[in-house]
Amino acid sequence: MVLPLMSDVIDTAAGPPYDAILVLSFGGPEQAEDIVPFLENVTAGRGIPRERLEQVGEHYHLFGGRSPINDQNRALISAVEARLADRGIDLPVYFGNRNWHPMLTDTVRQMADDGITSAIAFVTSATSSYSGCRQYRENIAAAIAAVGERAPTIDKIRQYYDHPGFIEPMVDATRTALDEVPAGSRLVFTAHSIPESMADGSDYVDQLSEASRLIANDLGHGEWDLVWQSRSGPPHIPWLEPDINDHLEALSDAGVPGVVMVPVGFISDHMEVMYDLDTEATATAKRLGLPIARAATASTDARFVEMVIDLVEERRSGTPAKSLGQFEVRPDVCRPGCCPAPTRPAGRPSPAPS
Repeated sequence: MVLPLMSDVIDTAAGPPYDAILVLSFGGPEQAEDIVPFLENVTAGRGIPRERLEQVGEHYHLFGGRSPINDQNRALISAVEARLADRGIDLPVYFGNRNWHPMLTDTVRQMADDGITSAIAFVTSATSSYSGCRQYRENIAAAIAAVGERAPTIDKIRQYYDHPGFIEPMVDATRTALDEVPAGSRLVFTAHSIPESMADGSDYVDQLSEASRLIANDLGHGEWDLVWQSRSGPPHIPWLEPDINDHLEALSDAGVPGVVMVPVGFISDHMEVMYDLDTEATATAKRLGLPIARAATASTDARFVEMVIDLVEERRSGTPAKSLGQFEVRPDVCRPGCCPAPTRPAGRPSPAPS
């Protein structure tokens, strides 16, 4: 059953006079002691044994028990604040997470204490899917309900997978990575795998394919693939394939001279990029003797920072929407019933970046 959300039924050409920006993300542990409690938050209500969570969290220990995602979001917020000041836009920026501190409900409570009445939320997911879009809207609704009548209204910004502020930094980063591998190397775009049932209820695959096409076309690079990474589901549940490691095997067998991995499904170099690509997939390529490089993410590139503010102004003031793709710009207000939650078996973590 898809629960209705307020933004399913309210449609406005421009938003109210927002008095704050909320950067909303997944969250991640910041020290070893945080790992299991963080994963307990991710998998709440699903009865996963602590032993299983400790196994899932082992790769965090390779990086000192700290996910980089919170630090990356803080860096993005600092860059956005500086650019807001440059543009003379007086909007404070708040930070909240779904699964770890600063928790969204605590942030919404702080916003209420500060007298904020209406905020616009930038979510660190460029595409639509249940975990990347609708679930964040559910999180916002739950946080507002928890804080009560003092809570501000909070609207979510649209997807930005084809916005020039996202595509252009990825083009430049991919061009730089191509210089590190032999001529004729293959572009392999990667994103978080999700259950096929989740993908079927959203435009996730189409949007990622479009972003990949835009990047490849700008580079004049006709040979490219979109593959998947970071699967966490049981073998009998269909997830998006092929996996990056299996695809590297296939490309090696086909005799490609090299590969550039482009993490088109991520906006910063958090754990799924550092571990699944820089550690695991790179080790696979090394074993195969396959030259490989990895393009940087948009992160705090000045064009990406500008995009965040442009998206706020698009909703706040009705400025023209920017996009490079062939699809119609998705409205800020989601259609009713979009991105329904998939049916997941007990005992598995949710698919989402950390």
